[in-house]
This record gives sequence, structure tokens and C-alpha cells, in this order.
Amino acid sequence: MTLETFLLLAAALFCVGLFGALSQQSVVMLMMGLELMINGVVVAAAGFWFWVSPGLPDGQVLVLVAITVMALEMAMGFAVVTALFRARDVDMTDEAGDLKGWLL
Repeated sequence: MTLETFLLLAAALFCVGLFGALSQQSVVMLMMGLELMINGVVVAAAGFWFWVSPGLPDGQVLVLVAITVMALEMAMGFAVVTALFRARDVDMTDEAGDLKGWLL
């Protein structure tokens, strides 16, 4: 595979995630769009790293660390969404807008 193929896949993931993040009002769907955008960035970084130094495993380790951090971030985000839903029965972004100081 060429670098252009990786970048095309990364751009597609990022664009689908951007569309999902901007068009959805559900907090869970918004988080899924953000996750797709981050995955697009990770794919682009992995493609560049493979193109720069294909023999070294540094890029693979960086991608694994980034995916682990993303999984932890999404788990914390879903915990906040679950707490919002249980406390206030809020599942849309418009309804959650007035809760700015609630979690602090």
C-alpha cells in the first residue's frame, strides 16, 4: 500500500467523523464522530511513520499508546454521559448546554 492510500483512508475517516459530530444532537453519536476523527488522525500518523521509517517499531508503539489513550478517554466520556442521563435524564446536546457548572 502506498502513502496516498493511507492518507485517503485517514481523510475519509476524518470527514465521516466530522459530519457525524456536526450533524448529530445525541451525545453518544457526537462522541462516536469525535472518535472517528481521532482514528483518522491516528491512521494518517501511522501511515507517515511507516513511510518515514518502515523498519522501526516506534510508530507501532505510538499508535498502540494513542489507541489506549483514546479507549480510556471514551470510557470516561461515556461515564459522564451516563451520569448526566441518570441525574437529569439528559441525552441531547441542547439539553446538556445549561449544565456547565454541574459536573465541577
